Amino acid sequence: MSSPSASRLSMYRDMVRARYFEQRVYDLFMEGIVKGTTHLGLGQEAVAAGFVAAMRSDDLTFCTYRGHNHTLLRGAPMAALLGEMAGRDLGICGGKGGSMHLTDVTKGAMGSYAIVGAHLPIAAGAAWAALLRGTGQVAVCFFGDGTTNIGAFHEALNLAAVWKLPVVFVCENNLYMEYTPISTVIPVEHPAADRASAYGLESLLVDGNDVDAVRTLATEVIERARRGEGPSLVEAKTYRHKGHSRADPGKYRPQEEVDAWLAYDPVKIYRARLTADGVGIDTIEAIEREAAAEVDGATEQVRNAPPPDPGTLLTDVWADGGSAWRN
Repeated sequence: MSSPSASRLSMYRDMVRARYFEQRVYDLFMEGIVKGTTHLGLGQEAVAAGFVAAMRSDDLTFCTYRGHNHTLLRGAPMAALLGEMAGRDLGICGGKGGSMHLTDVTKGAMGSYAIVGAHLPIAAGAAWAALLRGTGQVAVCFFGDGTTNIGAFHEALNLAAVWKLPVVFVCENNLYMEYTPISTVIPVEHPAADRASAYGLESLLVDGNDVDAVRTLATEVIERARRGEGPSLVEAKTYRHKGHSRADPGKYRPQEEVDAWLAYDPVKIYRARLTADGVGIDTIEAIEREAAAEVDGATEQVRNAPPPDPGTLLTDVWADGGSAWRN
């Protein structure tokens, strides 16, 4: 078992890998290599890293189109993720899914979902399957604050609470649902936590930019679910550094708000905390160099990879692998 210091260094490594990876996604999009749109989680790395640190290798992750961090940190190969976004044959879905559909079931990363709220009932279903099979697995489902106004959110919470399913719902509240401040479209202060009581659940708020706090709460709720004590709803308050998507400059956000959150960067504050706790700067810089080298290596693989063979266009359409319409 790793020591607490090793565990904390692992979380820092995860956050740095996610930060450098998504920055490279942005850079490659600007070059025209990453296709379509992208929804970056720059600034939200502590939520993914803290929960990954608390999860078992066979636990299940469900996330949104802003799910690059979650999929990467569950162990999906970096080059395969970057290749998917670039539409290359080494992509994790063969280059056909793109940024919003990253999936690696071998690592328990059960998909990114482009339809807002669509994955919450699916996560509940996976938790029900784990309960019936007695596997002890927990499903962890990440979503944005805007999802709390979607019917599937309430339906999934209700069913999970009634059946005491081993699922943890995690609202990454970055204050904006696309371009609209979440505060303007909800009647409560906290879109997820303030609604938990309607389903007999505890109101759970956490600083989503403090990876130590996230890991502590994540460990508690995941183990509670594993013991058969039912679901939890966590609201992690965080902030995205970029706009909603690559096409969004984010000009609707007050500059003083953006500046304040940029100063409260989860990677920077954890770096400072580790050094204050006695971790040597050489150790920290070695982690950063390794992450940068990994991103550079993945980028080189993607640049040299071909697009998917046109013959794969009609494969993977149905569960049996084909494309024929079934009556």
